[in-house]
Amino acid sequence: MTAQSRPSTGHPDLADPATDPFEVAAAAAQAIAEHTGAQRHDVALVLGSGWGQTGDLVGQTLATVDNADVPGFARVTVAGHSGTMRSVAIADTGRRALVFGTRTHFYEGKGVRSVVHAVRTAAAAGCRTIVLTNGCGGLNPAWGPGTPVLIRDHINLTATSPVEGAHFVDLTDLYSPRLRDLARGVDPDLDEGVYVQFRGPHYETPAEVRMAKALGGDLVGMSTTLEAIAARQSGLEVLGISLVTNLAAGISDQPLSHEEVLEAGRAAAQRCGRLLAAVVASI
Repeated sequence: MTAQSRPSTGHPDLADPATDPFEVAAAAAQAIAEHTGAQRHDVALVLGSGWGQTGDLVGQTLATVDNADVPGFARVTVAGHSGTMRSVAIADTGRRALVFGTRTHFYEGKGVRSVVHAVRTAAAAGCRTIVLTNGCGGLNPAWGPGTPVLIRDHINLTATSPVEGAHFVDLTDLYSPRLRDLARGVDPDLDEGVYVQFRGPHYETPAEVRMAKALGGDLVGMSTTLEAIAARQSGLEVLGISLVTNLAAGISDQPLSHEEVLEAGRAAAQRCGRLLAAVVASI
């Protein structure tokens, strides 16, 4: 374990099998309540690559908390992500959104419990709905960089699950049809597709992209599916939105880069921010 990945002093170690991840989530929710002054939050948002600036449009930030001050969370390690979480007032609804400016990716090697800790913390904080966003590669040439796409379903190619033990979780309608309809009510032009998660951090090869397409995939990336499964296990209603930041390998002859992902996010920030703000306000 590196110094960067080592849990903060005094914080429980999620990698320890003896640690109950739901107890850590409860402790994290309590810490968030103390830092924000809000005993509960209503909606959670996880802002993936390219989505960072959109959080500013969801509502007024009432409190900001450093990730390292909350049990089970660590400092940010991926460029384009924020190392804080925010308590945001949702328009004039009197409700609060818990906005996570980063996520732990499976490829960071910290274990699946760390990957889904924010989701479990959101549930412990009182949230009943979670919006999972990401930046991804598109398999449909009609979806240019900057196109938001609703996630209809997913294919998890990480070969793991956040569900431990004999707890059988139904994923039939994991990505809420109700919330997808609500999002299309905000933007009727929204398309939807199947998101395929690879482990990363390397990008997919053209052959792997062709495999994803043959399996029924429309979008490829390195996050989201494990979080969505954990959200369903915790009883959260899930809305997934991908931002196509580039055409996937082999769909375009251009090389892939993380800077391209960030640039597409910057270019689409206003549209995506307005979309998220309107969707969250109407949930």
